[in-house]
Amino acid sequence: MHARITQVRILPGKVQQFAAAVDALLPAARKQAGFRGLFILRGGEDDKPEATLISIWESLADLRASEGNMFYYEGLSNLFTFCDGYPLMHEEEILAGEFTPQHSSVHAVKQSG
Repeated sequence: MHARITQVRILPGKVQQFAAAVDALLPAARKQAGFRGLFILRGGEDDKPEATLISIWESLADLRASEGNMFYYEGLSNLFTFCDGYPLMHEEEILAGEFTPQHSSVHAVKQSG
């Protein structure tokens, strides 16, 4: 399995809109061949929020094939309107890991900001 790691700075006061854009992106992501999941980690200070997006793919070929899907990238483009600067993106191979959610999916946490 492989992961695309994307790091962004969220514009101050835009965390809720960013979370809504993540929710809007998920249906397009689920339609991608080899897509296995998406995690959004929030960090940074309240006045300088940051996020790390980790998308999980069955293979490197699936990950790279997703880059050619315009619907998926339109969703990412919308997501990035709530970000400051350019995202940092890279690929990594997943050597080991396990995630057993209590529910079938984890939804974006709505926070003030």
